[in-house]
Amino acid sequence: MKFAICTLGCKVNQYETQAMEQELLRRGHSLTAFDGPADAYIVNTCTVTAVSDKKCRNIIRRARKGAPEAVVAVCGCYAQTAPEAVAELGADVVSGSAGRMAFLDHIEEQLRARQSPIVDVDEALRRRSFERLPAGGQAGRTRAMLKVEDGCVNFCSYCIIPYARGPIRSLPLEEAVEQAKKLAEEGYREVVLTGIEISSWGHDLKNGQDLTDLIEAVCEAAPHLRVRLGSLEPRTVTEEFCRRVSVLPNLCPHFHLSLQSGCDATLKRMNRKYDTQRFYRSVELLREYFHAPAITTDLIVGFPRETEEEFQETLSFVRRCAFAAMHIFPYSRRPGTPAAFMEGQIPKAEQEQRAHRAAEAAGEMERAYLQNLVGTILPVLFEEEKGGLWQGHAPNYVAVRAPGKDLHNCLRSVRVTAVEGENLLGEICE
Repeated sequence: MKFAICTLGCKVNQYETQAMEQELLRRGHSLTAFDGPADAYIVNTCTVTAVSDKKCRNIIRRARKGAPEAVVAVCGCYAQTAPEAVAELGADVVSGSAGRMAFLDHIEEQLRARQSPIVDVDEALRRRSFERLPAGGQAGRTRAMLKVEDGCVNFCSYCIIPYARGPIRSLPLEEAVEQAKKLAEEGYREVVLTGIEISSWGHDLKNGQDLTDLIEAVCEAAPHLRVRLGSLEPRTVTEEFCRRVSVLPNLCPHFHLSLQSGCDATLKRMNRKYDTQRFYRSVELLREYFHAPAITTDLIVGFPRETEEEFQETLSFVRRCAFAAMHIFPYSRRPGTPAAFMEGQIPKAEQEQRAHRAAEAAGEMERAYLQNLVGTILPVLFEEEKGGLWQGHAPNYVAVRAPGKDLHNCLRSVRVTAVEGENLLGEICE
């Protein structure tokens, strides 16, 4: 059968889609483009914001309307939290954020003999075991993702994800090491350690191991594989963490620290577990132990009761941190979360205006970070040719473009000559 998959959301969703792709190919099926003819259309959904939910609904409707005879199957976080709504959109199979192999089984059942819709969604908060899926990347990719953790128990007041993903579950260290070795043998040059909250890796294993142990083990097991980290809880970055991981030559100096607000009063309402002083200490440590690391972050603007003065505090703080890049989100009201019931909800127009101002600050910091790299030499892993130039990423995850030939999956030293928008231009060093 021909399968088409559309993926929304985070790197964990991308990883799980790639695992489903591998399994479908193993079962003898073929993959095709989502906007073309197929026997089954899979939508892997996200629910992190109300906008995400709307995108999911639109794609499901479009698939149903465009191919009335095909099987439309929906999984992921939006399907986990709103299975009835998904079923009402005409989905033939509805699953959640777990049980991927059973989900594919249900699709094959519907393909063999169409029956009434199958809705198979568990209770996420009751999950206790890590779902093992094959690691890897999509065809032609140079970078693979390795999911090492699932779930979150932080329960930030704005976030629906703990209810969609359940409690912390970790891939044992030995299995992560074996998967990393396998990826290196398959020809990948970089692996991204990903999860819903990778800083919590190991908490459920109760054997004394933590994320630092995992990073060391993976880096040492696959020394020729660049290792990149997913988003980190700021308190992960301690003196010991930096001392141990800074000596790993294949660890990428790119650290995404989730901030959300630069105002302590707002952080408290968000139920974040740190304040700005602790966050800034993490920034200082990373710059002390790593040379010119790329420190990036997420920011929510327009959180309930956020005053103009509090927003100004946030702008001042992010400039002090001098982030290499920022992802900015207007606050999204999620039913079922404490923040949805808070007084002082900020009007959408004000949220958008603050997002615009934050984006201006982010742009200034990004340009400054990129400009400081002009004249340096960076090792670039090239991925694809675009507009006559080859494009890839440096260890700090900055996109670099340079002239060359047949550079796919090649690692080359590049002397940076200029900044072009969000990219660097350079020349390959002989």
